[in-house]
Amino acid sequence: MEAGTREAGFSAESLALEHLARSGLRLLARNWLWRNGELDLVMLDGDTVVFVEVRYRRYAAWGGALESVDSRKQQKLIRTAQRFLQQESRWAKHPCRFDVVAIGLQGKNTTLDWVRNAFDG
Repeated sequence: MEAGTREAGFSAESLALEHLARSGLRLLARNWLWRNGELDLVMLDGDTVVFVEVRYRRYAAWGGALESVDSRKQQKLIRTAQRFLQQESRWAKHPCRFDVVAIGLQGKNTTLDWVRNAFDG
C-alpha cells in the first residue's frame, strides 16, 4: 500500500470491503457524505445495519488505527449515521452497530483487524 494518502485510504477501504463481503456482509453505501461527516462503508450483516470506519496506519508509532477512533470521532460517526438513517428511512427500524476495520503494515505484510461493536451509538 505505497501510495498517497487518498489512494492509500481508498485501497484500505477496498481491502476492508472485500474482507467484509467475504464474511457475508452486503454493501449498502460507500463514502456516504453529509456536510458534517462521512461514512466509509455502510454494510448489512443479516438484518443489522453496520457503519464501518476504516482506519489505515502506516506507522504504529503515531498510535494504532483503532486508537485513532477517539470519543470525538465516535460522536461524529454517530451523528452521521443518524443522518444516514433519516435519509435512508428503509433502514431506520433495523438494528445498528459500529465496527472499525484497522489496517496497518507489519514489515511488508498488511494486517487487518475487524472489531465488531467497536463502540456504542
